[in-house]
Amino acid sequence: IIARARLLEGPFDSITGEYKSVVGTDLHMLSRRARHINRAIILCTLSALLVCLVIAALFISAFYAADISRLVAILFVLAMLGLTLGLLFFLREVQLATASLRIGPH
Repeated sequence: IIARARLLEGPFDSITGEYKSVVGTDLHMLSRRARHINRAIILCTLSALLVCLVIAALFISAFYAADISRLVAILFVLAMLGLTLGLLFFLREVQLATASLRIGPH
């Protein structure tokens, strides 16, 4: 996404007419896709980190008599929520990429 946007931005000021409009539309779509994929990566990474915290909490609880079941449940629910949202953002990015796909001369 970034490489394609940089390629299009390079000569953008020297482009005129209808082609400039097409390039502007493409840049806007690439920007939307980049935001979606960035959110997806952040949320999925956060989900993985929360799962790590769940595992660490479970191991730590083996050494202490404290009841951490609520903490584990909350961390797990947050991890699943982050993963679900991350996958939804990724799915939306794939839909945007497919919708903007152009093959052959136009």
